[in-house]
Amino acid sequence: MRKTAGAIAGALCAILMICNLPSAQARQFTWLESITTSDQVVLVTANNQNSTTGTLRTFEKFNDQWKLVQGPSPVFLGRTGLIPGNERVQSSGKTPIGTYSLTSGFGRQVNPGTQMPYTHVDRNDAWTYNPKVPSTYNLFQSANRRWSSYGKYVEHLWQLGPQYDYVVTTSFNEPTGQIVRGADGINRAKPSANTQLGGGIFLHVSKGIPTAGCISMKRNVMRSLLQWLKPASHPITVIGLASNFNS
Repeated sequence: MRKTAGAIAGALCAILMICNLPSAQARQFTWLESITTSDQVVLVTANNQNSTTGTLRTFEKFNDQWKLVQGPSPVFLGRTGLIPGNERVQSSGKTPIGTYSLTSGFGRQVNPGTQMPYTHVDRNDAWTYNPKVPSTYNLFQSANRRWSSYGKYVEHLWQLGPQYDYVVTTSFNEPTGQIVRGADGINRAKPSANTQLGGGIFLHVSKGIPTAGCISMKRNVMRSLLQWLKPASHPITVIGLASNFNS
């Protein structure tokens, strides 16, 4: 009983800390007031477009007021910096600047308690982005098959190790049409995503170096982020230069 009571007290304390953060911490981010379709924002900022590291903060709207929930936390960005999303080129190693929905989660570890749609991946699961096969471009695949013909344009999710223990997907260059799983088990989209922009832009656990375009962070920060996200809040990530966000 004593342990249970302590846990409850700790949880209440955490809630109160979030709800009673100094309002000045959120008020400095005045741009948040322009966001009307989301109640959860993951802000990722960098000093300049050549930066390979950045800062993550999360905000949530409580009673029509934005509050800082988590951060600032250090993150790694693309190995060649950042670029506006519509100018990105596949395999460029750049993180796309812009605003993107956070749509689902997956990981080598079991669901850590997120409300987001979450897939516990196994050794069959992959992410495909071969520009020569547009219908499968930038899609999660669970078909039990070899993807050798895709060469470097496939990520075998399990094989990528602890960095994919916990992952949140973004809507960057997601196919906008219907996705159909064929009789061969392969997911295909029509119309396809833009095969020039690249794909697989995720938030995931850091392995201590810049990424191929994703945003990576310490394991505990990533796990906490997944636990916090709620589909009903229509979460988004906003990626850009610190000078544009009062940060």
